[in-house]
Amino acid sequence: MPAPIGVTFASLMNLGLDAALTTAGWAAELGFDSFWTAETTGPEAFATLAAAGQRAPGLGLGTGVLALQLRTPQLAAMGAATLQALHPDQEIVLGVGISSPVVTRQWHGAPYGDRPLAQVREYVRLVRECLAGEVVDFSGDFYEAKRFRLGIRLGERRPRIVVGALNEGMLRLAGAEADGVLLNYLPASHVPWSVDRVREGEATRTDGGRCTVYAYVHAGVCERADGIDYARRDLFSYAVVDSYARNFERAGFADDVAAVRERHAARDRDGAVAAVSDRFVDAIDVMGDAATVRDTVRAYREAGVDRPVLMPLPWGPDRMAVVRATMEAAADA
Repeated sequence: MPAPIGVTFASLMNLGLDAALTTAGWAAELGFDSFWTAETTGPEAFATLAAAGQRAPGLGLGTGVLALQLRTPQLAAMGAATLQALHPDQEIVLGVGISSPVVTRQWHGAPYGDRPLAQVREYVRLVRECLAGEVVDFSGDFYEAKRFRLGIRLGERRPRIVVGALNEGMLRLAGAEADGVLLNYLPASHVPWSVDRVREGEATRTDGGRCTVYAYVHAGVCERADGIDYARRDLFSYAVVDSYARNFERAGFADDVAAVRERHAARDRDGAVAAVSDRFVDAIDVMGDAATVRDTVRAYREAGVDRPVLMPLPWGPDRMAVVRATMEAAADA
């Protein structure tokens, strides 16, 4: 059997839902095992996955990730269970994360919260209880349920709960509480440190479970000239978010982060974007030929990722042609 690899629509959402269905069809054709999507202000995640599953019934389906502040644990469990009931033989991944104040508070008007680790831990535990299908009574600091019972009949397979994690505490929490962890915006060189933190959390489990390590692999078969400006803007937009900034610093890009944030604080957006170095870009948003993409996927696997998920960088005159070429290259990895 080929090594499993997924693909995410997260980098393609502005291309429209037709692109999602096309990508799902290509994923099935090329031997990918799963189709993922994120959720911010574009397509709603569960509806997108349901449509993708209809187009390519053999694919697993995953959210990567949902901002957990925007759905109760009960509603998230219902959404994931609905997908599982529609695709009883496929892996369904409910990926959730603490997101950022921009997504939650600024765009959606939902409180971000000030105790992320405690909130994520409670969320995961309540989702797990809901997915078990028994009556749930739960009273926590953040969530409550009284006589809740999931009204969806499921077979042996249940959705997997995955936590999006960047920094030390959340990585350990994922290892201790979740079925998997989703890494994102990190170079392959930083994967071993992240996996070690996950395994430290895993060592505290009492259920004997193992936390699967998923990671988004940002890559595109494209000309550097077509993508470099997009890549700089992409990394700038994350470097100004505190949690991502800490992750980038630990991965070896402290100078970049400091320069970006200094110019951003001075309201010099152009200067902040320009402060993203070539080294920073090349470590995370990888552009090149098919061999470069194949080598990048392999590098993440060799660094400790169990299940890479390709995030195609659609940078070029014909964006969907770039996506197709990138998927073909990654499938050969």
